[in-house]
Amino acid sequence: MAAATALEEAAAPLDALCGLVQDFVMGQQEGPADQVAADVKSGVYTVLQVVEALGSSLENPEPRTRARGIQLLSRVLLQCHSLLLEKEVVHLILFYENRLKDHHLVIPSVLQGLRALSLSVALPPGLAVSVLKAIFQEVHVQSLLQVDRHTVFSIITNFMRSREEELKGLGADFTFGFIQVMDGEKDPRNLLVAFRIVHDLISKDYSLGPFVEELFEVTSCYFPIDFTPPPNDPYGIQRDDLILSLRAVLASTPRFAEFLLPLLIEKVDSEILSAKLDSLQTLNACCSVYGQKELKDFLPSLWASIRREVFQTASERVEAEGLAALHSLTACLSCSVLRADAEDLLDSFLSNILQDCRHHLCEPDMKLVWPSAKLLQAAAGASARACEHITSTVLPLLLEQFHKHSQSNQRRTILEMILGFLKLQQKWSYEDKDERPLTRFKDQLCSLVFMALTDPSTQLQLVGIRTLTVLGSQPDLLSSGDLELAVGHLYRLSFLEEDSESWVAALEASGTLTTLYPGAFSSHLLPKLAKELHKGKSDVAREDGLMKCSRHFCCLQALSAISTHPSIVRETLPLLLQRLCQANKGNVVTESSEVIAICQSLQQVAEKCQQDPESYWYFHETAIPCLFGLAVQASMPEKESSVLRKVLLEDEVLAALASVIGTATTHLSPELAAQSVTCIVPLFLDGNTSFLPENSFPSRFQPFQDGSSAQRRLVALLTAFVCSLPRNVEIPQLNQLMRELLEQSCCHSCPFASTAAAKCFAGLLNKQPPGQQLDEFLQLAVDTVETGLASGSSRNQAFVLLLWVTKALVLRYHPLSACLTTRLMGLLSDPELGPAAADGFSLLMSDCTDVLTRAGHADVRIMFRQRFFTDNVPALVQGFHAAPQDVKPNYLKGLSHVLNRLPKPVLLPELPTLLSLLLEALSCHDSVVQLSTLSCLQPLLLESPQIMSLHIDTLVTKFLTLSSSHSMAVRIAALQCMHALTRLPAPVLLPYKSQVIRALAKPLDDKKRLVRKEAVSARGEWFLLGSPGS
Repeated sequence: MAAATALEEAAAPLDALCGLVQDFVMGQQEGPADQVAADVKSGVYTVLQVVEALGSSLENPEPRTRARGIQLLSRVLLQCHSLLLEKEVVHLILFYENRLKDHHLVIPSVLQGLRALSLSVALPPGLAVSVLKAIFQEVHVQSLLQVDRHTVFSIITNFMRSREEELKGLGADFTFGFIQVMDGEKDPRNLLVAFRIVHDLISKDYSLGPFVEELFEVTSCYFPIDFTPPPNDPYGIQRDDLILSLRAVLASTPRFAEFLLPLLIEKVDSEILSAKLDSLQTLNACCSVYGQKELKDFLPSLWASIRREVFQTASERVEAEGLAALHSLTACLSCSVLRADAEDLLDSFLSNILQDCRHHLCEPDMKLVWPSAKLLQAAAGASARACEHITSTVLPLLLEQFHKHSQSNQRRTILEMILGFLKLQQKWSYEDKDERPLTRFKDQLCSLVFMALTDPSTQLQLVGIRTLTVLGSQPDLLSSGDLELAVGHLYRLSFLEEDSESWVAALEASGTLTTLYPGAFSSHLLPKLAKELHKGKSDVAREDGLMKCSRHFCCLQALSAISTHPSIVRETLPLLLQRLCQANKGNVVTESSEVIAICQSLQQVAEKCQQDPESYWYFHETAIPCLFGLAVQASMPEKESSVLRKVLLEDEVLAALASVIGTATTHLSPELAAQSVTCIVPLFLDGNTSFLPENSFPSRFQPFQDGSSAQRRLVALLTAFVCSLPRNVEIPQLNQLMRELLEQSCCHSCPFASTAAAKCFAGLLNKQPPGQQLDEFLQLAVDTVETGLASGSSRNQAFVLLLWVTKALVLRYHPLSACLTTRLMGLLSDPELGPAAADGFSLLMSDCTDVLTRAGHADVRIMFRQRFFTDNVPALVQGFHAAPQDVKPNYLKGLSHVLNRLPKPVLLPELPTLLSLLLEALSCHDSVVQLSTLSCLQPLLLESPQIMSLHIDTLVTKFLTLSSSHSMAVRIAALQCMHALTRLPAPVLLPYKSQVIRALAKPLDDKKRLVRKEAVSARGEWFLLGSPGS
């Protein structure tokens, strides 16, 4: 009885299995296959039991039934192949191989089963070869559907990955079998797999036997690829994917060369642009694996095709690819090892290029001069041998032509070609300087360059300056005499009209050459610049004031430009500081513009020193005490103060000094910064002037303790210093400093000083690590702000403090920033502070240049603008709707500032809800709101034309109205928006065409040239609206 029960329990699962099989095979249901596979994986059934349950189906006389039975088995194997034993794999392989001879309806399911078995780790040796032979013999692959052909390619790929040695044992038979499988394939999904297989056949050294040409033919028939992916293609196959896969095959072996190179030449000579590009790029790729042997017979034809494309093409891309192919060909010929008795193909190839191109170099006015030069330079840049061969022939010719032609434009063309060949020499190094090709031409080259530098043509001067720089970068080309002449020319060019092209280029060249020849510039240029800088009163009197000012500025710029070497910095920095000190003693007449110019030069020197820690620290320890000393001296009360002392305390001058101090501090190491901060902070808190040069001052320096207005203004310099320090530098007496800054920030007697104190407090607050001390500082700040806002005299200063503290917290995502932003929004309704509060949103969203910058080590989180937008714009919109009519402009201005500085990808999804407010902002009478809103709308017109089309009537009316605004900036922005409107769909715009064209006639007569320019551009686009091709 017990035995019978056990048999029944054992038979129950098998009955369930048979039911699932019956449902799949006869009931045409797909679910049972997954159920059976899951049961096999969980151990409920074995694969053998599945085969037994399928017995009648696999032997059914109806092909469709057999196909369904094999399909079920294959789907189970695809999920359970890792569970198979070696014995099971053998029997299954034999079964499936036999079924390859079955009806064509059965074949797809058989192939799926073989694909599953090809993944099995239990596959015994020899069966992979057996399976592939059976497929090659029994299956006509190209008669199958795409998915089934893909299965065959997958089987081959799996076996090549796991049974490489076995397949190689087949020899060339495997290659021939694959050629039969691939022949005639058209589907791009299958071709990508097939190309990878061919590449592996070649790269993994499978035997190709006598089938090299057949393998080439079966792949090259797809060259060049002509495939356009269908729209919304779910497979994502692009034309470039096929091109690169096929190119990897064609360029994978030199054995294809005799078949491929004629094909490439044929396609390059065709009229199809894409075929030209693909062929030249493929040739470029082939050169990395070919040698002289493969290229020898085709070099004349290849050169002829490349030359024709560069000489005659209308496509810059084809020209560029042609030059790249020539470069690769030359490099290939240069790298090939020559036998002693072999012909040097490189020399003969280069001789052909020179023969076809050199005569065009003698015709600088003709159109083939530059194509010829580019071809020669492409070949010369491939190797040192090629460069020497071409340069030794071309340079004498070009030097001769320079002297033959007297016109500046012709000489400029010739010198530009020479410059191109000189640049190529920089790629190669020569142990013996006598081996350098340029050595025998150096005197002629220097003479030619100096002629160009003295030519009245600016364009020729520019090329001459660039050539001088390249010559100087070549070792041992410039003698000491040449260097002295070169420095003299650069000195002369440095005093040309300010901002002219030659002036800018001369300064740049001076900086580059100073790093290479600091001694020459120290000996020959610095003394001249020092003399120019220190001209006495009698010299000033003899010169026109404007000329003196201009020369003085050029001298300062030249000093900063050459400060690119540590030894030069140690000479230029004292000169610049000495100039300030002389002015401080009243020795020369000083204006604020001159002091600002000196500060700008100092800042440029500091920027150049940032790459060299030693020079940077020298600049810091030399300049910072001097600048603070001058400023402190200027702030002292004296009966007869010098002109400079008044100048140094001007807003713009203090800002320039602050920029120098900040630039000289941001790159300090924490150790050196800590050393410096122990001097600067006590100077302001305790009046400790011991580290300042000439520190005997008539009275104490106490900017925080009832100091004069002049002393308080110097807090701007303290701000620049402490707000540029690394975050991990400990600031001495921080508690006292923060309290003093808070107190001064609400002092209404000197707005400049109070703003500087507020910025300094905010900068330090931003870097303060979380903790009790930060919380105390924040509470102090909030209390100070609220007290100040409640009193009449300090409201403006308290508002400025609120603004800067809010920005400091917004940047670092501090939770209190939300409360302070809400307080700022509340001030939008304030009759006195409302407009300023609206402008404050611009400050919150924009990047600062002096404090709270990433360069100054501030805590600036990524995407703070996006977070601010998400957190606060809904409240701004809600406040706008609830505000009285006279307050609404403030909300619009604030909103406009936020949106204008928001990344456009963030703004576009919110556009439908905010667009009505932006359009209303255009009706605001505040030109700042108008300009900000127009700046926000213009890119949206280009990026979201469909949404903007819904408001076309309002947009046209508003933009045309604003094109007559009293503000030039608003007029320009409105016209730019009118221009951007033409990107909207034409049917939407055509009803407004005549109205717009008439209205845009008025700004054509605007008194400002920039407005007229935008009007012409916009009106032209509206004229073309609706015309063919527009």
